[in-house]
Amino acid sequence: MYLFLHTRYFFLRIYFVLSSSIPTIMYNRFNNNKRRWPPARRAYGSVGRRIKTFDPSQIVNLPSTRSEIEDYKVVNQFSDFKISETLRNNVLAKGYKTPTPIQDQAIPPIIEGYDLIGMANTGTGKTAAFLIPLIEKVIRDRNQRVLIVTPTRELAAQIRDEFNSFAKNLNVYSALCIGGANMWRQKEDLRRNPNFVIGTPGRLEDHIRSHGLNLAYFGSVVLDEADHMVDVGFLPTIKNMISMLSTDRQSLFFSATVDAKVAGIIGSFVKNPITVSVKSGDITTQVKQEVVRIVSPNTKIEELHKLLITQDFEKVLIFGRTKHGVQKLSNELIGRGFKADAIHGNKNQGQRIRILDKFKQDIIQILIATDVASRGLDIPNVSHVINYDLPESYENYIHRIGRTGRADKKGIALTFV
Repeated sequence: MYLFLHTRYFFLRIYFVLSSSIPTIMYNRFNNNKRRWPPARRAYGSVGRRIKTFDPSQIVNLPSTRSEIEDYKVVNQFSDFKISETLRNNVLAKGYKTPTPIQDQAIPPIIEGYDLIGMANTGTGKTAAFLIPLIEKVIRDRNQRVLIVTPTRELAAQIRDEFNSFAKNLNVYSALCIGGANMWRQKEDLRRNPNFVIGTPGRLEDHIRSHGLNLAYFGSVVLDEADHMVDVGFLPTIKNMISMLSTDRQSLFFSATVDAKVAGIIGSFVKNPITVSVKSGDITTQVKQEVVRIVSPNTKIEELHKLLITQDFEKVLIFGRTKHGVQKLSNELIGRGFKADAIHGNKNQGQRIRILDKFKQDIIQILIATDVASRGLDIPNVSHVINYDLPESYENYIHRIGRTGRADKKGIALTFV
């Protein structure tokens, strides 16, 4: 009996020593190879890395967060600008009569050939502010080529659509170079030497590497939403592209904010620029902001359903955090009888453009999206923006709610907290 107990005790000691040392050995082995073990969990509300969010409930509708719109009296009409008659007619045909402040201040110096830095909030008409004078520049000299760089595919496609409406019957053509679209077709478009090339940094860089695009031939360059391009990691690509440009060029730089990194780009991009600023504060007074308190995550979808069946919710843009979550919410709303669809990174560019067109044309009432739709998109008559999931930052919140309350119309932004 004594021998049996002694032997059992001996093996138990070996077991405990091994069980305590093996994880340490394995951890050190993985750590020496600079690998994390065990892997961090990424699910919401689970143990592991916490996902950073911005809670706007403390600032919504506080007077201190609303800046008064700077008084600026528009001095021109579109009929006053020195542009060709056909271009002027195309502008007027779109319903443009009185320029926005940034258009009023930016179009004349761009026509005269000056470099320009444009500081303006989202929804102020920046696209027309540079497209109209640059199209006029090409009309006067058909050898001119214009490069327009944007941070997102959707914004690039929107600029191309705006260009097509302004350039109607002018024999001025463009190429759209964005990821998620057919590379061969883009190469064919570039071989035709279009006057305008509009694209995102990554795909433009692809065409440069394949020798389909030579930046030295462009006499005008636009960096649009430059602050966002820096935020999402395009800074090295942008600097490389700037180094390839001809020094004899007109450079236009548009950004909502300028931090140290963005300022560094400005220094190497523009020469003796004219600065136009119509930035009136981060939160527009055109948007009424409210918080929707959610007691339990299980009641979140029901609260959303109650809102969407209200008569005033005519055209609704809903923002979520993840591709999976956005698609799941879209499927749920469709199952409940709503006319809804979703755009996110798992959908190809053709699908995303078709869904956006359906939303613009009121074929669907509700669009659910990740932050891919929060920057620069001009979707008319959005009655409500709903932050179903909290945004990552204050800047993302501002750009999300900026999808409503555009063109001097009122809008409502709701945030689930």
